[in-house]
Amino acid sequence: MPDPVLRERHTSLFIWGAVVICAILATVVIITGIVVFVGYIVIRPKMPVVSVKSAHLDNIFYDVASVLTVQISIVIKAENRNTKAHSSFYDTSFILGFSGLEIAKLVAAPFDVRKNSSIEFHYLVESSPIPLNPQEAEVLYFSLRQNRVSFDLRGTTRTRWRLGLLGSVKFWLHLNCQLQFPINGSSIHPHCSTRSK
Repeated sequence: MPDPVLRERHTSLFIWGAVVICAILATVVIITGIVVFVGYIVIRPKMPVVSVKSAHLDNIFYDVASVLTVQISIVIKAENRNTKAHSSFYDTSFILGFSGLEIAKLVAAPFDVRKNSSIEFHYLVESSPIPLNPQEAEVLYFSLRQNRVSFDLRGTTRTRWRLGLLGSVKFWLHLNCQLQFPINGSSIHPHCSTRSK
């Protein structure tokens, strides 16, 4: 009985090509991870912040026909605490409201904030006459008796900043504030920002 012939099996070129490609990809991923990590440690990026610096209820008028008109000054501050990267802000839009009613939309064109600096936006909101339903009128009447009227300021902005050769980082920033104005005409400085709690 003849001995079985042992044949050598050669790995195909396709398999070798796939192995080489996978090795190259793994090496690229590892090197990219190291570069990003080292870049992060060196640059130490900080999230830009949008906050309400101050606000003032300039004028409020409410008549017997349940119509409300207000004039409010709001200063919004965009701050970049990165010492090695400037930040870009875009799609900036905030809604000022009272008891669920939209009073005004505060927007800003795209803008940049240089390294370790800030920019302030001064908004003067002059509402058109706002008719209130009985429930909203009751909320306002109660607020006026308490000598304190609350308005909501909500909205978002997008931010992008470049981390050297590592590329850019993008985030949504969300602002959700309740502005409680005293009727005596003094300014308020709410602790309200997009900073993570």
